[in-house]
Amino acid sequence: MKHGKKYAEALKAFDRQNLYDMNEACSVVKKTALAKFDETIEAHIRTGCDGRHADQQVRGAVVLPHGTGKSVRVLVFAKSAKADEAREAGADYVGEMELVQKIQKENWFDFDVVVATPDMMGVVGRLGRILGPKGLMPNPKAGTVTMDVAKAVKEIKAGKIEYRLDKSNIIHCPIGKASFTEEQLYENLKTLVDQLIKVRPSTVKGQYLKSITVSATMGPGVKVNPARL
Repeated sequence: MKHGKKYAEALKAFDRQNLYDMNEACSVVKKTALAKFDETIEAHIRTGCDGRHADQQVRGAVVLPHGTGKSVRVLVFAKSAKADEAREAGADYVGEMELVQKIQKENWFDFDVVVATPDMMGVVGRLGRILGPKGLMPNPKAGTVTMDVAKAVKEIKAGKIEYRLDKSNIIHCPIGKASFTEEQLYENLKTLVDQLIKVRPSTVKGQYLKSITVSATMGPGVKVNPARL
């Protein structure tokens, strides 16, 4: 894969073979963000899990202390009083069957996170084949199927992110923007890593967090030393 001049320039900012402490990695990754826009900083965490086994699945959500730097649009499926609560909490879209039809018929996706009350999951289930592949299907483990829709909306708006294993048993999560301070990136990354350690499946043998890499949208990966976590 061919990279541009800015990528080559970013490579000069650090030693790619070196394993950095988390705070050092956050400092280095800021130096590699050379694009003209405010790049997203992501963490890529390779685990020792085998996601083919149900008891080694890692999925959940965590509120980052400094958010992600992104304005998140929240869609809530709820009715009556719960719909009112969602609106008051700041949900961008609230509705029932009419929103299901809008997604089905108009291919409408002007939202980033979907929350639903349990009694609405029968309706939302019709969107499984559409929302599922996009990672948008509400899920109790992520706190997006709940009766406390107000709390869910407020947490998502404040910087709650969902984490889950991909097919390669890697977790990819945004931890902020290039415009964040080193301290903010570090605190967000540490919060994510601490949460993943907390939810380690008991059936995972050997090293759990095998490698952690942080990178800007257009930049190279900076390796974190997992042995020092």
